[in-house]
Amino acid sequence: MSLDQDFDNEEEEGEGKEMSFLSHLEELRWHVIRAGASILVFAIIAFIYIQEIYHYVIVAPSRPEFWTYRMLCKLSEITGYEDLCVKSLNFKLQLIGMGDAFTMSMTSSVIAGLVFAFPYAFWEIWRFIKPGLKPSERKSARGAVFYVTFLFFSGVLFGYYVVSPLAINFLANYTLDPSIINEFSLASYISLVATLTLACGVAFQLPIVVYVLSKIGVLTPSFMREYRKHSMIVILIVAAIITPSPDIYSQVLVAIPLFLLYELSIMVSAKVEREKLAEEKRLAKLGGTTTED
Repeated sequence: MSLDQDFDNEEEEGEGKEMSFLSHLEELRWHVIRAGASILVFAIIAFIYIQEIYHYVIVAPSRPEFWTYRMLCKLSEITGYEDLCVKSLNFKLQLIGMGDAFTMSMTSSVIAGLVFAFPYAFWEIWRFIKPGLKPSERKSARGAVFYVTFLFFSGVLFGYYVVSPLAINFLANYTLDPSIINEFSLASYISLVATLTLACGVAFQLPIVVYVLSKIGVLTPSFMREYRKHSMIVILIVAAIITPSPDIYSQVLVAIPLFLLYELSIMVSAKVEREKLAEEKRLAKLGGTTTED
């Protein structure tokens, strides 16, 4: 949020300047270059510490002592549902190709760079978009970088600590025959964790999407309240897809935050509607005063 405020003056100075199409493209190019450079810098840092990142972050959900599994065991003691406790993960990770270790290090570094550079990269793109907004729109969008970043990292943490472990647990313990040993490639494991984690980071942007759609009049709080029951069904289906485990507790753990996001989105849409009504009343009052004068 402070990033927005620090550069407000700089952006306001350039608001009145008209730019050609090529000038806009040139400015966009430099914003994209700086955003890409930030991702590269964080990717290089991640590559330097790649062994620590693999041990403490990437491969951690593949071990029974991972935080999420310990919490599930405690939850199983409270509920009395013993199947909820994860005591072992029946699989091994392996690298087959000669250069797979280096390739996966590069891939993981880029993913880590993308995640950690997200606030700055988004801020660079926002700097390009913001001068084109109207003063009222800029006022309404104040703090956009902070809220988008907060929701993104909230989703990433949810995906990493909740969705990924539940999916890994189910897939690791799913066997076709007791004689068959589950040995997964590191590439498939990272693909699963990265996809679920980043997907949750994007899914948690729902309040932002609702805010924008409410601003342009596509969504209203009454519409969202009317279809709340339908949304619950959709959320339960999404939770069932994200967590392939038939365990109802796992699906509930995923569904609850999604329900809360939907309710938060309704509140966001209602706030936008109140602001619109207040603005309409203010303009009507000004119009009435002008007419009387």
